[in-house]
Amino acid sequence: MRERPTLVVVAVALAALAALPVLAVVARGIAPGAGETWAHLVDTVLARYVFNTAALVVLVGAGVAFGGTLTGWALAQFRFPGSAWFEWALLLPLAMPAYVMAYAYTDLLQYAGPVQTALREAFGWSRGDYWFPDVRSLPGAAAMFVFTLYPYVYLLARTAFVERPPAYVEAARTLGLDRRRAFWRVELPLARPAIAGGIALALMETLADFGTVAYFAVDTFTTGIYRAWFTLGDRAASAQLAAALLGFVLVAIALERGSRGAARSVGTGRTRTMSGDPRPWVGGWRGATIATLCSVPLVVGFALPVALLVRLVHAEPEVAMTIRFVEWAWNSLRIAGIASAIAVVFAVLVVYATRLAPGPVPRMAARVLALGYAVPGTVLAVGVLLPLGAIDGAIADAIRQATGTSPGLVLTGTTVALIYAYQVRYFAVAWNGIEPGFARITPAMDAAARSLGCGTAATFRRVHAPLLARSAAASLLLVFVDVMKELPATLVLRPFNFDTLATQAYSFARDERLAEAAVPSLAIVAVGLIPIIALARASRRRTGSDPASGHGQTGQAP
Repeated sequence: MRERPTLVVVAVALAALAALPVLAVVARGIAPGAGETWAHLVDTVLARYVFNTAALVVLVGAGVAFGGTLTGWALAQFRFPGSAWFEWALLLPLAMPAYVMAYAYTDLLQYAGPVQTALREAFGWSRGDYWFPDVRSLPGAAAMFVFTLYPYVYLLARTAFVERPPAYVEAARTLGLDRRRAFWRVELPLARPAIAGGIALALMETLADFGTVAYFAVDTFTTGIYRAWFTLGDRAASAQLAAALLGFVLVAIALERGSRGAARSVGTGRTRTMSGDPRPWVGGWRGATIATLCSVPLVVGFALPVALLVRLVHAEPEVAMTIRFVEWAWNSLRIAGIASAIAVVFAVLVVYATRLAPGPVPRMAARVLALGYAVPGTVLAVGVLLPLGAIDGAIADAIRQATGTSPGLVLTGTTVALIYAYQVRYFAVAWNGIEPGFARITPAMDAAARSLGCGTAATFRRVHAPLLARSAAASLLLVFVDVMKELPATLVLRPFNFDTLATQAYSFARDERLAEAAVPSLAIVAVGLIPIIALARASRRRTGSDPASGHGQTGQAP
């Protein structure tokens, strides 16, 4: 059919466009004269960037592994007061960007904040009389990442613990292992692939962050790339640093794959017994202890930052509510809506190409496109600006020669570059929602439609599209939220005088105008709550559990 080669060509073209920014960064990094730039970076800033970035990776990896695994195991093993509510509430920190949490805790813990002020008033201290940890530091940045990113590990670990074959642990117990030894020798090794996958996701988000480390003045590769390009105007240095950051990402992915080895998540899918939830009920002080442990990441990672932001708005409402807030919100909603709709359309086209022509070429194109999620926003920004800037120059020269007028920046001076970067970065998010939806549509449905005279386009319109509607809507929502929260790519690629909620929250916080930063920050969090609430509602419908009760009968992961 004609549609098959056409869709394959489209998939290959999209993969080439997705690979272009990365190839541009690598090419600029190895261009003639790049060795001198690299030598200068080695002599001046590279060691500091490497140390800080590596330290963040180690601290965040250890933190999310501990917190996510502990909470995931507790909720997979026991029912306790509030357990049904914790199952979905522990995902709420995903709605809180790390840079927003950084603004909130800086206001709370800085020298002029309420905590240190109360300590000085209570004990009569003055500056120099006491020591207080500085939140705006490398450990402080790591803490922000841990409490916002642990849900990646929690969700995957809990699913692995729930779905592990019960017979394995029962066999271990019959061989004399107590619960603690059975966990270390049986349950944890079975869940290790899922835990490693969650850690890898958290580390990729950490490496891609700009707002938190920039606000806390922690020099990493992302801050170095931004400073080299926009402060120093050194494109070669920014490309070199971007290539080095890509190396960090590749190492993180390789370590995650290596840590799993040949292991795979295996499970039969634990189901309820005739008597209900198979997990034992834990009450009394033991149940209260488990509930308290689960409350800590939820309070620190979501409830307290939201309360601090609301406090800032309430304290100075005339300052916080700026007139331009509606403009920033409209810009954010508009650009996120356009980018998410395009991403879903592209994902449908590529998945349909792999379905109609399941060969190595469309599969490879899909893999190249999916790798874009691992590329940090600052690297993408540099990679997009390099080729599009050259194209802009060529277009301007051609129009100037033909008409004698200068058209300005056609691509990099508009939202085209921004939307392009979003497609590369978040195609994988749309793909992960669309591909399972297509997988649920059996080939027999396609064959039946074609036997009734439907071609490829008619089959998609009359069979696939109605069945994919919910998957497409979910993918659209996830990409929409990710674009709303994206800071580094937006900060670098936005057109002149085009501000979003994320960029304005960062700009206000950078200028220590935290009350004004609170309103766009709360708006970003509110939008981020939408997929979490939808996920919780879907989970409740599937399991019939009541999140307000501690006796919800759910044995499935959200």
